[in-house]
Amino acid sequence: MVRAREAALELFSTQGYGATSMRQISERSAVSVGNLYHHFGSKETIYQQLLDDYWGRLLNPNDELQQLFERADFPDDLEEMAALIERSVDAHAPYIMLIFIDVVEFRGRHIHAFYESMPARFAATYQENFARKRREGRLGDANALVAVMLATRWLFYYFTVEKCFGVPMHFGMAPREAVEEFIRLLRFGVLPRTAAAMADASEARAVAKAT
Repeated sequence: MVRAREAALELFSTQGYGATSMRQISERSAVSVGNLYHHFGSKETIYQQLLDDYWGRLLNPNDELQQLFERADFPDDLEEMAALIERSVDAHAPYIMLIFIDVVEFRGRHIHAFYESMPARFAATYQENFARKRREGRLGDANALVAVMLATRWLFYYFTVEKCFGVPMHFGMAPREAVEEFIRLLRFGVLPRTAAAMADASEARAVAKAT
């Protein structure tokens, strides 16, 4: 039923879930409506299978982006991460549109579990290397797990807006400039790294924890 899934992906990603009927999938794929129901059971099952296929692609150990995550060399690999995420968005644009459709039409029901499990996946991948880098003085006191998740999600979102939403230069600069600026901010922050500024930041964090 590969043709049926391909047809459903095209229809769902371009006109939404509710506006797509099993008859349209049937006509686009040349698979009878009866066979569609016999094989999948429902339209929603096709939709869920397409999202599961996307999650499987993202988490495939042979995927180049997943291999970068497994090396756990953040933040030294930010430039490569940005390039690989851009390629991933290019390759999976129709699947990415399903995520936004799920938010609008299902209030995120089909994507909830994937995003809910994200912190545990990143912790399992990065925690050991982050602890080692911190012992070696190669990381500051910021939460590196939050930083790598922030970097990943922002880069996916940035390139989604550029490529899937068709809004180029939405940061007022070319993609390369925007990505370079984002990487600079992640590595060095906004505040000046003087001893006084670092002390103020430490005091502010202590006050926030106490309140």
